[in-house]
Parts: sequence; structure tokens; C-alpha cells
Amino acid sequence: MSNTDIEIVVDDPTAPEADSPAVTSNRAVDVVVCLLLLLLALTLGYDNWRTGAGWEATGPQPGYFPFYLSVILAGASLYGLIAAFLSRKEARETFVTQAQLRRVSAVFVPTVLFCLATQFLGLYVASFLLISGFMRMVGKIALWKSLLTALVFTAVMFVTFDIAFDVIMPKGPLEAALGR
Repeated sequence: MSNTDIEIVVDDPTAPEADSPAVTSNRAVDVVVCLLLLLLALTLGYDNWRTGAGWEATGPQPGYFPFYLSVILAGASLYGLIAAFLSRKEARETFVTQAQLRRVSAVFVPTVLFCLATQFLGLYVASFLLISGFMRMVGKIALWKSLLTALVFTAVMFVTFDIAFDVIMPKGPLEAALGR
């Protein structure tokens, strides 16, 4: 056997279980997304029609091009809805399993909390908490390594943006207490 015939298989110990129950199907997700896009298209179409979607002697009114873009979006959404309902294959295929959703949520939820924390704690404190939390909870990295990495990264970010480039970043109570 030559070296090109050797296959190396590496198992991911954190991979989701193969027998995890389905949360939703591809069809359900397609329908919900198409309905949301159709609602957005109708809202934008109405608003642009209200502001003027016609043609004047001087040229197009302010809502002319956005109105027709919303008509195209509505048409694409309706096509997607029809395709989703006519497809038998989509109805059977799993979009996401419970284990996959849990893994995605492990990243999505802390990221949303980071965005909220930035409003109250400032960018640097929220970044420190996000980085150290991800490293510790998701990466299972030692606490001291997580805290040190988050501290160094946050300090480098502070020096780069606040001191070197003098960029205004969201500040929190810690920065205010330090006089920044």
C-alpha cells in the first residue's frame, strides 16, 4: 500500500451526537425566512410608495428604485414559499438537531450578551468577559490562561484604539473611574 492510500481519521470528541433529535426541518425554516422577507418587502414597498415611487419630469421620485427592489424581493420570497411547499425532499430533511442547536447557542448567546454588556460595561470590560468566558467555557482552557489572554488582548486593544489612534469606543464605569 502506498502512502497515498492511507486515510487518517480524526474523531472530534466534541462533535454532536449523530442520533440527536431534530428541532426543525428545512421546509419550516424556508417558510419562516420567506415569510419574514415577504413582510420586509411589503413594509419597504409601502413606505417607498408613500414617499413616491413614480417618475417625475425631473427624474425618479425618492422611492422609485427602492420600491422596485422591494417588488423583486417580494417576488423572490413568493417563489421561495412556493418552492418550499412543493418540495417533498425539504420537508423530510433536518435543518438542525438539538445537539447542533446547543453548540450554536454556546456561541450565539454569549455574543448577544457581549453586545448588551458593551452598552453598560464598555467595550473593554465586555471584551475581557467574552474572551475569558469563551476560553474557559467553550475551550476548556485553564482559568489563569483564559484570564491572562483576555487581559493581554484587552490591553492591546485599549492601547491600539484609545491611545495610539484616539478612536472613541464605548466606555463603561471602569474606564470612567480610571479617568479615560
